[in-house]
Amino acid sequence: MDVGVDLVTREGVQALTLREIARRAGVSHGAPRRYFPTHLDLLSAIARQGFADLAARTATALADTEVAARAQITALGRVYLDFARTDRGMFELMFRHDLLESGQLRLRDTSLPLFGVLVDLVARARPSSGAEPAVVAAALWANLHGIAQLWGWGSLQLATGTEDIEPLLRAAVDAHLGPEGR
Repeated sequence: MDVGVDLVTREGVQALTLREIARRAGVSHGAPRRYFPTHLDLLSAIARQGFADLAARTATALADTEVAARAQITALGRVYLDFARTDRGMFELMFRHDLLESGQLRLRDTSLPLFGVLVDLVARARPSSGAEPAVVAAALWANLHGIAQLWGWGSLQLATGTEDIEPLLRAAVDAHLGPEGR
């Protein structure tokens, strides 16, 4: 597992083969199959580690419960975008549709609580907005995920002419929660 996490972090998803992980771990190429019968099992286990890491970073960022919900949403967004930038390979692995849909290691059970945190914060930030908090949270998450992907590809830096992602984060939060102070 540790070798797989290190490999995806350093070299990306394409480097994650059972054979390469076994080679780097110094074991026979069949050894990982004792614990992970399929490649999908192994990828799911590695992605689960990524979700645990993102959850820990989120919990740290949201530790101060006295902070207003909107500020916590911004902090959560900052953690998400930072994770996507600094752990690009893991980020891409975590959100692979085939892993989430496969049910391997109940990966959705690891990912959905993070979304629940965002839904709860949106409900606190917009208690009487009319829109369901889950819908607003989903739209905000989709916006942040799009920013993360486009930033990783270099598209937003070209479009905005800046290397500062913070204005995009603020614009996304404002777009989904309304201007601050409203």
